[in-house]
Amino acid sequence: MKKNFFLIILMSTAFTSFAQQDAQYTQYMYNTINVNPAYAGSRGVMSIFALHRTQWVGLDGAPITNVASINTPISDSRVGLGVSFVNDKIGPTNENTLSVDLSYTVPMSENYKLSFGIKGTANLFNLDISKLNPVDIDPSIQNVENKFSPNVGAGIYLHSDKAYVGFSVPNFIESNRYDDNEVAIFKEKINYYLMAGYVIDLSSEVKFKPAVLSKLVIGSPLQVDISGNFLFSEKFTVGVAYRWSAALSGMVGFQVSDGIYIGYGYDRETTKLNNYNSGSHEIFLRFELFSRQSRIVSPRFF
Repeated sequence: MKKNFFLIILMSTAFTSFAQQDAQYTQYMYNTINVNPAYAGSRGVMSIFALHRTQWVGLDGAPITNVASINTPISDSRVGLGVSFVNDKIGPTNENTLSVDLSYTVPMSENYKLSFGIKGTANLFNLDISKLNPVDIDPSIQNVENKFSPNVGAGIYLHSDKAYVGFSVPNFIESNRYDDNEVAIFKEKINYYLMAGYVIDLSSEVKFKPAVLSKLVIGSPLQVDISGNFLFSEKFTVGVAYRWSAALSGMVGFQVSDGIYIGYGYDRETTKLNNYNSGSHEIFLRFELFSRQSRIVSPRFF
């Protein structure tokens, strides 16, 4: 009964919110291409990525996100190309987003490169009101099938083998996913991202990487994710993360081979929402294809 009541509150909030945010990820440091198009091709190899996130387990209608992407440098040029797909389900809504990313990299020094990226996005939004259970549901709310919304975004990404900092706006256009012909009640707002990370060599076998990702959406609280990951013998990763005033997370990962990396993350809410779910789970797989020229001696930590 408590879960059903909370679901009604959650769904009501979703449909009256004027600050709808992009999907969030605990292991954002491995999914950078999703928020910053300038990341495309920056690893120097073809990188294939897949992620599944189940949020707030035990709460009906909670978010479920699936991500698939591929990005690669184009031959020996300074151009990078990426394609990504995101499926995001929240209660009665189902969104499918296809994005194409194009980057151009300029050497800044012997160690640092600066990449500029642009993103083109196509979004299909679906609303199934049969999944809403409030007794007094507003009769003006109707089903929506594959409502198309295009968008464009951009980003910059300064990086070396040891550090990175980036700023991006994945969507410049504020689009109405749903409206009642008078006022938008489900609106995609502009999301601003600022990220940074640095790799510290603690010994020949241990590396430590602190990282931060901040997201600003006008009309919503500032979201800040702070993480710290340890890499042991270029194989095993373990770390923790904190989403400011929201959740505490644990992360593990394993470099199966030069080209295969798997990771898992678990979130536990630090808010009252913790009383209504058993946490969030996130798992991903990264597969990379190397050429003789691009093969690296040790795996990149970001």
